Amino acid sequence: MRVVLQRVKQGSVTVNGEIVGSVGEGFVILVGVTHGDTQAEADLLAKKTANLRVFEDAEGKMNLSALDVGAGALVISQFTLYADAKKGRRPSFIDAARPEIAEPLVSYYGERLQAEGIERVEKGIFGATMLVEIHNDGPVTIILDTNDL
Repeated sequence: MRVVLQRVKQGSVTVNGEIVGSVGEGFVILVGVTHGDTQAEADLLAKKTANLRVFEDAEGKMNLSALDVGAGALVISQFTLYADAKKGRRPSFIDAARPEIAEPLVSYYGERLQAEGIERVEKGIFGATMLVEIHNDGPVTIILDTNDL
């Protein structure tokens, strides 16, 4: 399982012209699921996400977690995080999990973020064409992959 965390001042996701999720200070989180991922990977990433110290303290140093600053999270399913562009010009998405596996794990990850203490967790619509607006703060963008943790 792989997530791209973007620290934001605000973010939103729009489907068919309607905002379906939004967040102020916090994270926009792009989530990719691959074969063999389970709730254990989602648990690990949720704990890491909630406690990662990437928000600035009074001295401008990244010493605070999402929990410390009361940050929210906007969770967006992103199968293209498992794109393989090694050959040719068209990426392959064979490493991305099938929707019937990925959708419940992305949802579970959002639930685990709340269980870890992030009070406001919003999400996009799985499988929809989404317009994601990201006001990246910093910019701070961090990739977490369960294969590396």
